[in-house]
Amino acid sequence: MKLFITASAAFSLSLFAADDSPAARAFRLLDRDRDGKIVPSEVERSPWVEKLDADRDGSVSVAELERGWDEHPLLRGALAKRFPQILGFPEPKPAEPKPAEDASPRQGVTPLRATEHGIGTRIADLTFTTLDGRELRPAEQTTVIACISTTCPIGKRYLPTLAALEKEYAAKGVAFIFLATTKTDPDADLLAAGLTGPIVRDPSGTAMKALGVLSKTDAFLLDARRTLQYRGAVDDKYGLGFSLPAPRTRLLAAALDATLAGRAPDIAATEAPGCIIDLAQAPDPKPTDITYHNTISRLLAANCTECHHTGGVAPFPLETLDEIAEHTGMIRKMVTQRLMPPWFAAPPAAGQHTPWANDRSLSEKDRTALLGWLAAGRPAGDAKDAPLPRPRETSEWAIGKPDAIFQIPAPILVAATGTMPYQTARVPTSYPDTKWVSAVEVMPTARDVVHHVLVFADAPGGIINKLRNRNQDDESGGFFAIYVPGNNTLIYPPGYAKALPAGATLRFQIHYTPNGHEVREQVRIGLRFAPGEPQYAIQNAGISTHRFAIPPGDSNHRVDATLPVPRDARILAYLPHMHVRGKAYRYTLRTPDGKEDILLDVPRYDFNWQLLYRYAEPRLLPAGSVIQATGWFDNSAANPANPDPTKTVRWGPQTTDEMMLGYVEYYLPK
Repeated sequence: MKLFITASAAFSLSLFAADDSPAARAFRLLDRDRDGKIVPSEVERSPWVEKLDADRDGSVSVAELERGWDEHPLLRGALAKRFPQILGFPEPKPAEPKPAEDASPRQGVTPLRATEHGIGTRIADLTFTTLDGRELRPAEQTTVIACISTTCPIGKRYLPTLAALEKEYAAKGVAFIFLATTKTDPDADLLAAGLTGPIVRDPSGTAMKALGVLSKTDAFLLDARRTLQYRGAVDDKYGLGFSLPAPRTRLLAAALDATLAGRAPDIAATEAPGCIIDLAQAPDPKPTDITYHNTISRLLAANCTECHHTGGVAPFPLETLDEIAEHTGMIRKMVTQRLMPPWFAAPPAAGQHTPWANDRSLSEKDRTALLGWLAAGRPAGDAKDAPLPRPRETSEWAIGKPDAIFQIPAPILVAATGTMPYQTARVPTSYPDTKWVSAVEVMPTARDVVHHVLVFADAPGGIINKLRNRNQDDESGGFFAIYVPGNNTLIYPPGYAKALPAGATLRFQIHYTPNGHEVREQVRIGLRFAPGEPQYAIQNAGISTHRFAIPPGDSNHRVDATLPVPRDARILAYLPHMHVRGKAYRYTLRTPDGKEDILLDVPRYDFNWQLLYRYAEPRLLPAGSVIQATGWFDNSAANPANPDPTKTVRWGPQTTDEMMLGYVEYYLPK
């Protein structure tokens, strides 16, 4: 039984009397034409009308609704979630309009002024060094010099695209030279990329400076007289923070077609989204007491190398000065724009401490030190000032040896390119009784292609569970475990645990992101059990609405959802969830006395980081409160991650659809 309520049913509630029953309030709310009866058309033909229609006259009277109120808990719950004022909670107030966010975490192709970036000029003799040490100069023919990298995430994704372009234009006399831009990329990885043309390096950086290379995905098109006809992105399929199902514009192919036809390309110069290359010399760096050994090595160990180490989830390590030098431009950009380390909650007010136990943001002191050190030329300092070496934890499981391990039944093939719909896999458990889980860890077998994983524990039997599990793509009921890069564990203190219902089925929802090579992946989950029933049971609730339609081109569309708090509850964490059009998210508390407080504000939501925001101290929410979740969406063409700005977007399971969903992790004090 699923209840649908039209938004227009929410007329003014000022007619509600203080002594009204909840059923009477619900009746007046739903009886839109005030004729003393509720007919199917007023609630979009929901089946509960027929169930409550005792006299079979095709409508429901207030008396019939009163009689059926206690017999249909799903009806009560659906109405209370949609209209909390029915049960006496404060009426939700609209959130104030959200201003557009200038510094979006998503960055796509940006046009450049052609004359300022060498278009139309003759590129002087270029000399490269092949991987086997030979000198190579471009021949007198139409030539593409494409920057490549096996450690830049976007560069790695473009390798199959470049291989296909090389094959497409070989018969037209176009030569391809592939310029390896990262000195620390192993030769073996470059040779395994599937490219036919020569792979070269530029140890001195002379050729890259002559070309004006800006990123590790730049491509340069020279005609037979070495006139630069195009420079910039291969296409607009991949960018910083997004991946489209297919390119909207094949920029390099269009430039090749124009050049081969004797015409100037329509678009001659763009930025190429990817890892920034910093070829500029530091201009007279100022003396600094900050060195790699005395400060920066410790700063990186505390904030970065948990992911950026050899074999880590990050695309490249940052454990040595050489590795830092190879990625200086990208480090500067991401730290300047506050995109790394990944943390998107608004900073606390001046003079206040962060309430979040897992706050990853750099302190202003560390941020200033790191950027200043980069500007000063990255001085190494005295090796005697380096911290003592600390061996990295090599245990397979961060939660310790699990009491139980479950793995999806078969590997899933992740293609080298394209986009994949969410994959779902189910693993039954066979426990006859409820198990109490004190720690859980989700472990992909190929982390570089796994964007995120949500795991749900579907209990068997019962009408509520059957209804909840009927739509297998609906995440609204709350998650059991989660994986995002850098956050794959949930560990609870003694006395706290989460229930795994008897006979539950673990349902995995997996979002894969192809990254340039084909791989098979078979994710696992490890569980540690509490010794007995805990003092506090951890629970999850989802604040969601499926009833929204984001208009085409709307850059700041707001959607609200509410969750009543019928009992005192202590909140442990929040996890907002939207897709690629999501731009900002906020949780707001409204207490029974009418006061409001922002619980969590995420002014720059990034789909690539499904972050859990965990309190250092659980937050008490008093009974009678309402949590309002508000999401803002950008469905405009200015959003480079938008698959189709001409589409009206509604709730759906795939990345091209949208979700308005906010999880709350909590427990009820005894």
